[in-house]
Amino acid sequence: MSSFDLSDEILKKLPKHFHFGTAAAAYQVEGAVNEGGRGPSIWDIFSSTPGKTRNGDTGAISVDHYHRFTEDFVLMRELNIKHYRFSIAWSRLFPMGSGLINQQGVDFYNRLLDSMLENGITPMATLYHWDLPQALQDLGGWENRDTVYRFQEYADAAFRAFGDRVKNWITHNEPWCVSVLGNLTGEHAPGFHDAQKALTVAHHVLLSHGLAVQTYRGLNQDGQIGITLNLTPVYAQTPGSDDDKAVVINDVFSNRWFLDPIFKAQYPKEMTQIIGELKNAISIDDLATIAQPIDFLGVNYYQPLVVRYDENAAPFYTENVTPQDRVTSMGWPISGDGLRDLLLRLQKDYGTCPFYITENGAAYSDQLEQGHVHDDERVHYLSDHVLAIAEAREQGVDVRGYYVWSFIDNFEWAWGYDQRFGIVYCDYATLQRYPKDSAWWYAKHISRHQNLHMY
Repeated sequence: MSSFDLSDEILKKLPKHFHFGTAAAAYQVEGAVNEGGRGPSIWDIFSSTPGKTRNGDTGAISVDHYHRFTEDFVLMRELNIKHYRFSIAWSRLFPMGSGLINQQGVDFYNRLLDSMLENGITPMATLYHWDLPQALQDLGGWENRDTVYRFQEYADAAFRAFGDRVKNWITHNEPWCVSVLGNLTGEHAPGFHDAQKALTVAHHVLLSHGLAVQTYRGLNQDGQIGITLNLTPVYAQTPGSDDDKAVVINDVFSNRWFLDPIFKAQYPKEMTQIIGELKNAISIDDLATIAQPIDFLGVNYYQPLVVRYDENAAPFYTENVTPQDRVTSMGWPISGDGLRDLLLRLQKDYGTCPFYITENGAAYSDQLEQGHVHDDERVHYLSDHVLAIAEAREQGVDVRGYYVWSFIDNFEWAWGYDQRFGIVYCDYATLQRYPKDSAWWYAKHISRHQNLHMY
């Protein structure tokens, strides 16, 4: 056995129907940006703008999942992977963001889903993974309240077209990134630097989530719907000191900004001092709409944050002192304990909502050597985080699945192709796929888990 193998005792703590899956997103893997009647998204425009992405990389071809999905699903089956989280490209269904549906786009996702199911893979579909149709951005994007209702129409069309096969829906992936990285820091599409815009965008994205949940309920389909948030456990370097003030501020900004309206129908009062006051965007019933009951919360977890209070560092009053003894090639600190602590905190503060870990993974500088990739660091990472889930479940947290980010190396947004998160290596010159050691480790543990629950 490998030193990173999980014991039978640990695997038994994960229930029989636990989802061991992988994840990807449309713009990151599909390619074929000008095929099938697809319209441009904000990421087509952003990544084609000089200086916006590493090496000027774009998702125009990526790993060509659009043409190679059958090959990819066969490979998933060989790796014992029976759950796949993917996203639907809004601009494949509605090239202009609204109006008449594009039947070629519907046909593509029908083929994709049918192939998935033929290979024994259960889909989990994300409606919005950051790729807003550029036609809607030209009208103001998520800052324009009308986009909320265009999203509701798009969601309704997707539910009707694919709800017979998709039984787990995610409205949005990481609205924090949409708001902050896309509109406050400008690192992601559409690339703005405006605090008020970020606040308005966040509110409208959350409102569109609530309306999509209402729409789904109205169709009476036999599935479940939730939202995925990227969440970060925040620790004080010295608990019981002024460092606790920095914890509160960072927790509000990183977590409660989105958790509180979804679960409590309110924004944290501390938001105003951190980023400003949300002006003229909220209507009287918005928060009640945002707080529609959801069937599950998707949690994307990558790293913890340890902070020290710094009175000269407004508005966060924070120095980041997170230990750097283990980091990924992104420079992200590694802590499986952070995932366990995060799950325990979510249950304590927001109730017993079921959870899926919809993304968790690590980028490393993988090297292909005679058809093999020896990625022990990633195996260690995955082992730590599956163990953390088992520990959280042992303490009563209802975690129902774990989706590794990502199935295959792909376009990693502003980092282009420099960062490899996949458990499958892609040779970008030939598009040949090579399962890494981590993929075989994952396949072995999925098989062991299944065998342990056979009787």
